[in-house]
Amino acid sequence: MTGPETIWESVKVEGGQLLTVLRGLIREGNVRHVIIRQQERILMEFPLSVGLIGVALAPIFAVLGTAAVMFTECTIDVERQVRPAGPAERRSDQ
Repeated sequence: MTGPETIWESVKVEGGQLLTVLRGLIREGNVRHVIIRQQERILMEFPLSVGLIGVALAPIFAVLGTAAVMFTECTIDVERQVRPAGPAERRSDQ
């Protein structure tokens, strides 16, 4: 049996949506790494470990809240860990 797989996905957001989308992604619990880009320029990059709690995220959210006004459009690149489908799950799809 193999362990969790890592996948990357991108979400385009307007500046005002940045914190809302980011908080939602973090609540999902399977996000491991976040990169916030404006076009090709990386604005912020941070890992999210399983034990990371809101207190540790507070400074990041404060910076993003202040800077979100300047971000007209940006992309959030998210690294997720997903578990591969087990045999029972694969059979139900057929």
